[in-house]
Amino acid sequence: MNTENPKSPRHRPPTIHWVGGVSGHLEILDQRKLPTEVVVLKLTTTEEVWQAIRTLAIRGAPAIGIAAAYGIFLAARTVSPASQSAALIDVIQTSGAYILTSRPTAVNLEWSIDQMTRIAITERGIGVRQLVKRLLSEANAICTEDAEKCLAIGKHGQHFIPEDGGVLTHCNAGGLATSDHGTALALVYEAHRRGRKFQVFADETRPLLQGARLTAWELQAAGVDVTLICDSMAALVMQQKKIDVILVGADRIAANGDTANKIGTYGVAQLAHIHKIPLIVVAPCSTFDLTLPTGEQIPIEQRPAEEVTSLFGTRTAPPDIKVYNPAFDVTPHKLIHAIVTERGVISPVTSENVRTHVDQ
Repeated sequence: MNTENPKSPRHRPPTIHWVGGVSGHLEILDQRKLPTEVVVLKLTTTEEVWQAIRTLAIRGAPAIGIAAAYGIFLAARTVSPASQSAALIDVIQTSGAYILTSRPTAVNLEWSIDQMTRIAITERGIGVRQLVKRLLSEANAICTEDAEKCLAIGKHGQHFIPEDGGVLTHCNAGGLATSDHGTALALVYEAHRRGRKFQVFADETRPLLQGARLTAWELQAAGVDVTLICDSMAALVMQQKKIDVILVGADRIAANGDTANKIGTYGVAQLAHIHKIPLIVVAPCSTFDLTLPTGEQIPIEQRPAEEVTSLFGTRTAPPDIKVYNPAFDVTPHKLIHAIVTERGVISPVTSENVRTHVDQ
């Protein structure tokens, strides 16, 4: 584990990247420590990857999908080169099922595990030694392609941010949630790169303050005009006409466009509807789950009570209080103005338009 003084977060380490070849290791930026410490974790086992995902050391649907791919490789690396390919595939399937238990809502996790498993099965004839190398290559490709998708997303959606406009964000869908650039924040970064003037209002996003700790931190580091607000202030800034567009990410999108995102997104969407402000969901196509007709079937992760009853180690609720702590909620597609992916824009958001877009 490496620690550095975060005097200038403009030069932060990568969110996630592989160091070395087959015998190398995975490095992630520990997001539990931000914004007061910049800590890089070195992961060498599948179990460490699982723990990092579960404890939110790494978070964001695309980023944990990338971590899962490397977790599969780390499991495959433990198989003796003298073994049969069937033994390697068995280890991959077992480790994939294990990694899936870390967080159930984000579909990118399942997508990347399926991708790695498919490679192992279809190319099993090359032998264990070469197949292990191939799996590392695939994990690296998933990481690189994610950054490329995020850049494309930014270009497709940057027009939603008007000159001298106001943008509201919820949770973190930036470079810290992906391999680089972000999903929802990719629009912000692209508009900023083009010289457009605007102001971002980042709500804090209780109970874990991803908006305050992460979004505000990385936007400030990028030189973007950002103002932090409490979640309960979102309605007021909309009423005061400070907001022209709302940008959010997604952890899973159903076939009809219903979207699971960080808890509180549904409330923001309702406020946006009342104030006639477009809500834009931003995510790569790997976030769609066309096997689920609507958002009612999306599994919602339940998080530990301590995340609500304590704040950074300080107890903020009575002892033995009952707690309900879902990590996500689902926004109906009727409240979503558009969905931006690396392929373009879906609007209006309907089952037909979603399927046509994803299947192209």
